[in-house]
Amino acid sequence: MKKVEAFLVCSFTENGAGGNPAGVVLHADNLSDEEKSEIAKTVGYSETAFVSRDEAVDFELSFFTVTGEVDFCGHATLAAFSILHQKGMVSEGQYVQRTKAGLLAVTVECNGHIVMEQKLPDYRGVHSYEVISGLIGIDSAVLESTQLPIEVISTGLPDIIVPVPLGYLDKIQVNESLLSDFCKRHEVIGVHAFELCEEGSELTASCRNFAPLFGIPEESATGSASGALACYLTKHLGSTHSNYFTFEQGRTMGCISRIKASVELNEQGITKVKVGGFAREVGQQKISV
Repeated sequence: MKKVEAFLVCSFTENGAGGNPAGVVLHADNLSDEEKSEIAKTVGYSETAFVSRDEAVDFELSFFTVTGEVDFCGHATLAAFSILHQKGMVSEGQYVQRTKAGLLAVTVECNGHIVMEQKLPDYRGVHSYEVISGLIGIDSAVLESTQLPIEVISTGLPDIIVPVPLGYLDKIQVNESLLSDFCKRHEVIGVHAFELCEEGSELTASCRNFAPLFGIPEESATGSASGALACYLTKHLGSTHSNYFTFEQGRTMGCISRIKASVELNEQGITKVKVGGFAREVGQQKISV
């Protein structure tokens, strides 16, 4: 029987409050995938990150939901590096993590702000307003009124980016069974819906994320989908030399998160995608496997 300590961390907090909880297990080198899966189920959060040594780069990270492994998780990465920083295992600087989504840079700032580099966007096609309407309970004519496409984009994990008009985000009612079946058929994680905020707001958009196929009815901060959304907005709403975005998520859950994202460009297109935020430890859990 192995005894494991899981740190419980809220990621993408706003002034120390809100955020999305993730588990973090350090020194995970000797844990099997089955043990990691069991630990993630016991922790019970949408994702738990496992941090191991790596011979070529700084760390290897693996990510498990309550139903199994995923290639990448933004808020769990933020949680992991925040704990590494708080425990004195990393200091201010840049690090490289090995994930199943590839080698990705992570910057730790002196104030504890963590910035994660994500994969360059992979645009995987569009879906009709009519089809998505049935999954989220918003009339197709309402979705079409945004004049923006519904598009699958991955910067580590593929999500369906769904624009809704201002005032409709909180009205979404997901059919979890239909959405799970749809995501399984189309090999996507879930829906990342957003409404653009009014001009003059410090926020770019408010967001909601649904991934019932992976045991996540809704989550209050989604790092990977925030990178995909930043690329979506850059593609469809104009591009400049560098674009900065601030996203709010978790409002309807009473757990507001704040996510910063940035996209760098040149003449060929997007050259870097970064997502950042703060995290705070909220507890520890001892688990035997």
